[in-house]
Amino acid sequence: MNADDIYKLLNRVREEKPLVHLITNSVTRNDCANVVIAIGASPIMATDSKEVEEVVSVSKALVLNIGTIEENIVEPMILAGKKANNLDIPVILDPVGVGVSDFRKTIVEKIFENIHVSIIKGNQSEIKTICGLEANSKGVDSGDNDSVDDITRISQILSNKTNSVVAVTGKIDVISQLGKTVYISNGNKMLKSITGTGCMGTALVGVFATVAKNMLEAAVAGISLLNTAGDIAYKKIIDVGGGCGSFKVYLFDSIGENDPFILDKIKFTLYNNK
Repeated sequence: MNADDIYKLLNRVREEKPLVHLITNSVTRNDCANVVIAIGASPIMATDSKEVEEVVSVSKALVLNIGTIEENIVEPMILAGKKANNLDIPVILDPVGVGVSDFRKTIVEKIFENIHVSIIKGNQSEIKTICGLEANSKGVDSGDNDSVDDITRISQILSNKTNSVVAVTGKIDVISQLGKTVYISNGNKMLKSITGTGCMGTALVGVFATVAKNMLEAAVAGISLLNTAGDIAYKKIIDVGGGCGSFKVYLFDSIGENDPFILDKIKFTLYNNK
């Protein structure tokens, strides 16, 4: 897989305009919807148990995000996830802040008990918590700084355990699936200066899951696109001026670009771990 492959997937998204069902958190719901629109897909955000099965039935992917999880959202998530599994629709999970409370841990455990998750995307602390390891969560952010080798080992363990793609975001993003690991080294520190970029990245992964030939490709494409858009947005800040607010606007602008801007800027390497 290379940057040309990702750009082809991006064009497929814009041609097919897939519907993506997101049950996501209230803090970033609007941003996630807009980033899905910016890339050329269509978002829907049904959360009532009376309709989630119908909605996911006409969608091409399901994204679950526990950032502002409440008890009344759990049942709709499970119903939607089971329906997606029955229809072979990819399910993407963002276990936001799973290490913050026992309640969140219980919810994630329930999700895994009832749903096969195609892609798990989280920061180091979140993935370590799911693996049952000691983690240093700072709210919804990660306080861990493990080596790339350690992150690779942990992501491979979880991938083998769940039969899922595991994407661990950080200074170097580590994306693993059953013996293969991709390392993505682009992105800009200003992505942490605004709320919701992680959630937006998960939404993009969900979009690519509708057109990619496999879930490893989808995770690589979604994370690479967000990182690259962050690089471009930061360059605009340097060239034109501005701060966090301007960066967010430029980020959306970059994601919505029609030019093949990602071809020269995406940096990732595919390793086969034996």
